[in-house]
Amino acid sequence: MLPLNNHSYYSILQSTLSPQQIVDYAISQGENYAALTDINGMHGLIQFAKYAEEKGIKPIIGAEIDDPVDKNIRAIFIAKNNQGYSKLCFLITLRKLHDKFRLLDVFDNSINDLFVMTSSMQILNLINQRQLNRENYFAELIISSKSKKRTRIVYDFAIRSGIKIIASHPIYFESNENYTLLKILMAIKNRKTIDSISEEELIDSEFYFQSSKKFESDWSKLPEALESIDFIVRNSNVDMKFDQLKFPVYPSDGRISNYELLRKKAYDGMIEKYPNVEENIIQRLEYELNVINELGFSDYFLIVWDIVEEAKRRNMMIIGRGSAANSLVAFCLGFTQVDPIRYNLYFERFLNRGRNSPPDVDLDFSWKERDEIIKYIFEKYGYERVAMISTHITFRARSALREVAKVFGVPDSEISKFSKLIPWTSAKNLPELYKKFPEAKDLKFDSEPWTSILKYASQLSSIPRHLSIHPSGIVISPEPINRYMALEFAKNKGLGLIITQPDMYSIEDFGLVKIDLLSQRSLSVLKDTMMKLSE
Repeated sequence: MLPLNNHSYYSILQSTLSPQQIVDYAISQGENYAALTDINGMHGLIQFAKYAEEKGIKPIIGAEIDDPVDKNIRAIFIAKNNQGYSKLCFLITLRKLHDKFRLLDVFDNSINDLFVMTSSMQILNLINQRQLNRENYFAELIISSKSKKRTRIVYDFAIRSGIKIIASHPIYFESNENYTLLKILMAIKNRKTIDSISEEELIDSEFYFQSSKKFESDWSKLPEALESIDFIVRNSNVDMKFDQLKFPVYPSDGRISNYELLRKKAYDGMIEKYPNVEENIIQRLEYELNVINELGFSDYFLIVWDIVEEAKRRNMMIIGRGSAANSLVAFCLGFTQVDPIRYNLYFERFLNRGRNSPPDVDLDFSWKERDEIIKYIFEKYGYERVAMISTHITFRARSALREVAKVFGVPDSEISKFSKLIPWTSAKNLPELYKKFPEAKDLKFDSEPWTSILKYASQLSSIPRHLSIHPSGIVISPEPINRYMALEFAKNKGLGLIITQPDMYSIEDFGLVKIDLLSQRSLSVLKDTMMKLSE
């Protein structure tokens, strides 16, 4: 048996573990489940659940949420079912977007689809005072050198109050050999040097992977604490429905089906594009429409068609790009300007019956007009159903070296001398810069602290640093989007831009609609030139 309190590196700058590592470790211990409870986030939950299912073990879906004012008030929420998953998405979105959010305010019967584990006395007192379903609540007990006193207090209160106890051992890193790297991350997070960061700011050095046997042995005198884990695992059943597309329905007048509407629009476009329609064109169009219908993509094509039509109504310059140019339906609907019949382009490169993922139509707009069409999409489909997609910014060679050097107390002037010679590459390439990149041949990393800096900086490769906005991706949901995933502000909160916590790959895996609206300066130049010429 393993604990349920596991944090991946999507607990930004608070863990060194990937979601996949947590799954792999559970498998290595012979367990049939793995849990992920990142802090105030669900950034990696979709990839975690998908990977767990692929490996044949049960994903336990959860998150740790703390109070933004008092970080000592915290609880772990684990979804019992799909309703609980949606509630968890809602709670984290609330935590991220609303300044007045207070964790103590969420504890009522509206969270009955979630299990709650906590060692915070404020929450335990609240549970005891209110008439809440005790089956859902657990007093979290942690055995470590720093938590013994608190655990004694929590245990005594739970026994007096009749609140069930649960064994816990938070996981943040792989082994005690990785603790220095974790300290570096915490120093980066707190903008301090590794020598000046306080014990209170650091994660307990004992919170790394331990074997199932050791965990069970540590709790052998309190078997009921282990039974609580088994109870949660058995009663936590979330189906992420990775095999189902979650498309919004195009808002038509309902007089005909949306497939028939798509078919009509495609035929109208065909007549416009081909004054003399030949039989091979009709056969190709029917074939493509049948594939689109069979795969359930009619609404997707109508939504993209609506965006294109609105852009034309507003006299915007718009060009479709990519493999969509292989589709006659896309050509007839005005997505692209390339005739696939004339150039003998294969539709199957764009879409085929063997493909379950949604089609990908990229639309280029003038950089001056793109925001206008994005606003139209938000207004048409609802601000609660549309969001910009995040991109997870990870440490690259330069940023990793610079951040670790700061943590080691190296002056900015010296850091700049080194970092400007570092090529734009992955942090994992840092130890081999001399061999791979001629511009780095003069770097001298053969003395301290640079030897250690290089070592730890290279280990930051792929660890998320912060979230940013995907340059073109926008997602449209059939229901309020925070039922499917958590949202938060982009890095610059002042801009007010809301983004999804999962990135584009997770969104596609989850089956939601992603549309790429790209910004092109060249289209602005063309439009300005044409306007000048017409004057």
